[in-house]
Parts: sequence; C-alpha cells; structure tokens
Amino acid sequence: MKQIFKFLRRWGPFLVVTAIFLLAPAFLSSFRLNQLGKFLTYAIIAVGLDLIWGYGGMLSLGQGLFFGLGAYGFAMYLKLQASGGKIPDFMFWSGLTQLPWFWVPFSSAIFAICAALLIPMLLAAVLGYFIFRSRVQGVYFSIITQALTLLTSIWFIGQQAYSGGTNGITDLGSAKLFGKALLSPTMQTAFYITTVLCLAGVYLLSRWLTEARFGRLLIALRDNEDRVRFLGYDPVMLKVMIFAFSAGLAALAGILFVPQVGIISPSSMGVVPSIEMVIWVAVGGRGTLVGAILGALLVSYGRSYLSESYPNVWQFFLGSLFVGSVILFPQGILGFLKAQAGKFRLPVIVRTPSNVGVPETVATVTPAGVNGGSSA
Repeated sequence: MKQIFKFLRRWGPFLVVTAIFLLAPAFLSSFRLNQLGKFLTYAIIAVGLDLIWGYGGMLSLGQGLFFGLGAYGFAMYLKLQASGGKIPDFMFWSGLTQLPWFWVPFSSAIFAICAALLIPMLLAAVLGYFIFRSRVQGVYFSIITQALTLLTSIWFIGQQAYSGGTNGITDLGSAKLFGKALLSPTMQTAFYITTVLCLAGVYLLSRWLTEARFGRLLIALRDNEDRVRFLGYDPVMLKVMIFAFSAGLAALAGILFVPQVGIISPSSMGVVPSIEMVIWVAVGGRGTLVGAILGALLVSYGRSYLSESYPNVWQFFLGSLFVGSVILFPQGILGFLKAQAGKFRLPVIVRTPSNVGVPETVATVTPAGVNGGSSA
C-alpha cells in the first residue's frame, strides 16, 4: 500500500493530466482541439529550451531556427503530396520547370521526418562545438544564436523559388496521408493524439535526464563550468549533447506543428518567435520541466484570448502581462508556488532544483559518482 501511494504521489499528476489531454477530442470543438494541439507543440519546444537554459545555463535565442527547419522539412513532403506529382506552385510561378534535386528525397515521408529531425540536430552540434570549444558563453552565446536565426530567416525569404519566400510553404490542405485528407477530422485528431504522446514521452525522457547524473552535471556547468572541467569532465561535449538534443525537440515540435496549422513561413523561425519561447520558460519557471510546459500553454492561451477579445490593443495587454509576471514572479509561476509552499510548509508536488539562480558548489559532481566528491 505504501508503494502504491508513493507511485501515485510521484506519477499521479502526470497520468491525470495526460489522460485529460488524450480525452480532449471528446469535449472540444475541432477549432479548439487544433488550437490546443498547436500549443502542445510549443510545450515541447519549451521543455527543450528549459533543459539548456534552466538546467544548463545557456540562453539560446535560436530555438525558432530549429523549429522552423523541422517544420520546413515535413512541409516539403506535404507540399509534394498536395501538388499531385507536379512541381509546387511557387516554383512554377518563379520560373522553375522541374523539381530541384534536394527536394526529390522529400517525397518519402520517412526521409522527410528523419531529415527534419537530424539536420537541426547536426547544425546545433556543429555550431555548438565551435562555440563551446572557444568557451563562448553568456550573452555572447545568446547573440550568436540570435544572429544565426536572423540570417537564416532572411535567407529563406530570399529563396522564393525553393522555399516559397515570404509566404513560405502553404496550401497543404489537399495533401493526403494514408488515403485521408490532411485536414479531415480523423487526421487532425490523429496528429493531436500523436502530439500529446510525444509531449508525454519528451517530458519523461527529460525528467529521467535531469534526475540522473547528467542532470547534476548540467546544473554544475551552469554554476561553475571550470570546476566541472577540473573534475575531469569535458564541458564542450556535455554542452554539445544537450544543445543538439534541445534542437531535436524543437524540430520535433515543428514536424507536429505543420500538419495541424497547414503553413510554415520564415516569420515562424525568426528572432521574435525565439524570444517568445524564452518568455514561455521564464513565465512558467526555468529549471522546472512542468513550469516550461505550463508557461507555454498559459502564454499561448493568453495571447489567443487577448487577440480575440481585444484585437486592437491586445499587444499592450500581453506586454504588460510579461513585464508584470517577471517583476512579480522572478522565479516563474512554479518558483513562486514552491516558495509559498515552503513558507506555509505545504507539500510540493513539483520538484525544482534547489539552486536555480543561486550559485552552489559543484564539488559533489565527480567522475566517480554524483555524491562522491567533497566540498571545496
């Protein structure tokens, strides 16, 4: 009985929330279900960003780039399906008479999904290796990722004949998967369920990583990278691995985003979306996986509600909400709830790293074991 209670306390909230999301098609309209599915893809991005920023201390302003590359990769497959064997319309309007060679492999769904995942991860690994090997960190790392995102989005805009230019890849509704139209209720529900399962899997995997030795190493890197290096670990490879993994999660979100929204353009992979992704994590509470998910959903729903209710001034309301949340809840919503729970000695279901934002000795992280070191 004690083991059952312990299991329910640890995994009960996760199982309940997952069940609610899985049952959402039964009580939500098709519009609201599609909207929720889109916001859940944002939550996947937020978890990946939280891993590198909340735990690893690396503020990336380029997650929109990896999200966009993943979305474009799968959109290329959907566009070829929607074109019915002909070249896409924007290529025809640009004067092309045959499909470019690099578009040809994307006629395969398996290749498109693999490429959409691996290309962003490879780009992040190569970029991260040269950045981290040069010991670039802090605001300089943020500027580099932001600049790369800006340059890539501008480059995509200029490639009208190959990427659709400013409009991006659109008109995907006529694509068929497994004999059914992409926009049919059956396919949209299937993509929604897939998104829920992917988010659940991403959360479980990320939780396992953060609770294992690797998670302690990330926190150690954030607090004192030199100490980790002196203890025999290679900070460069650790950072490259988590940066590439985070890019893969953003790309996965892009793959799931495209079929539910039906469009991807350079505006979705620019600097502004990348900054919004940072806001999700900051509002929910960095260093808390649940906080990242909560922040992505709350901010996204807040933006949607304000734009629907106050179409002329919703940007001002949203900006005030961001500023107010940062001032009133500097540790995020979950950080605030944890502080209140500690003040009144209430049980805390969501656990957060005790040293988020507070320098702490990392001598407990040694090659021999996580708890095998001594304080300096």
